[in-house]
Amino acid sequence: MKIPFSYILRNLGTRRLTTGITVIGVALVAFVYAAVLMMARGVQETLVATGSADNAIVVRKSSQGEISSIIDGETANVIKSLPHIAKASDGGPVVSGEPVVVINLDKVGGGLSNVIVRGVSPHALTMRPQLKIVSGRMFNFGAREVIAGTSISSKFHGASVGDKVRFAGDDWSVVGLFEAGKGGFESEMWGDALQLLSAFNRGSSVSSLTLKLEGAEKFEDFKRAFESEQRLNQFETKPEQKYFEEQSEAMATFIRIFGIFITVFFSLGSTIGAMITMYAAVANRTVEVGTLRALGFRRRSVLTAFLVESLVLAFIGGIIGLGIASFLQFFQISTLNFASFAELAFSFALTPEIVVNTLLFALGMGFVGGFLPSVRAARLNIVNALRAA
Repeated sequence: MKIPFSYILRNLGTRRLTTGITVIGVALVAFVYAAVLMMARGVQETLVATGSADNAIVVRKSSQGEISSIIDGETANVIKSLPHIAKASDGGPVVSGEPVVVINLDKVGGGLSNVIVRGVSPHALTMRPQLKIVSGRMFNFGAREVIAGTSISSKFHGASVGDKVRFAGDDWSVVGLFEAGKGGFESEMWGDALQLLSAFNRGSSVSSLTLKLEGAEKFEDFKRAFESEQRLNQFETKPEQKYFEEQSEAMATFIRIFGIFITVFFSLGSTIGAMITMYAAVANRTVEVGTLRALGFRRRSVLTAFLVESLVLAFIGGIIGLGIASFLQFFQISTLNFASFAELAFSFALTPEIVVNTLLFALGMGFVGGFLPSVRAARLNIVNALRAA
């Protein structure tokens, strides 16, 4: 015989205080667990959104990021001559050689942080259609002017329209603010590549070369042509989206490992709370258990009933924790990107995978916390249990 599920649900309301405390404990742990996963996912989605599907990027092999990559002018010319690169209206390749540097800016809340300044060519706007000027205007090529991403404009002094930011021994005017589809570019400043190269005395050497392909499906053909050119054996090419996704892996992995370690530590308290609640339930319902056994319910049915009760408590806590965590999607935070050592602003991202993982984690706490009390309930002697009345 199986114990009805309605019996299990009815018993949840008989110990409101201990049940409530257990649910709250599980909800808090589920919230932290979901927040950690959402943070790591947010970093990945932000950097993936940075790239375009039909763009490819070229950097020096073994470079940890664009900051540590150098492509000289002669090599850049070899790359521009490769097939499958889209052509501009003038017949030239749609390519942007981009020097990338890091500068220090004062944060609004105090302290210094790093911000990326990217030099781009006029083709960069064709290659990144997601970039939109939302305030001010586009910088003039040939002038010491920059535009700032919206993610840093409110977080740093000197990053708003009309401000001047000083680096490389000169003042650069901030003439506009831009959005870039919520990608990592919104945490950067952009200016004329030639002006940036001149200011930092880098000659014609850029950090990376971004090029627009004739189509996303042409990447493998372009890669084969790239790898067959012996003069390019010190360099590598990847789809732009894949490159920036890989840039997020180190930081996302660190967030997940560190966050899950903390979550597991806190989950011990919730698991112990669930165990205490279920032991109390067994103690208070000894006569009930004896009666159930006398009516013919097997030990396995009793064990299952108490275990399901613990899992229901954990599931409710997990739902509440997820519900609270879902509001984090409306907030944006920033941290240091391990690949660029510069500020990266991103939003929390909730996905179906995170929902499932969080609920499974909560149910795991409920199973561990409820298993031993359930075993104890199943092993109660019928006669002794009825005598407790």
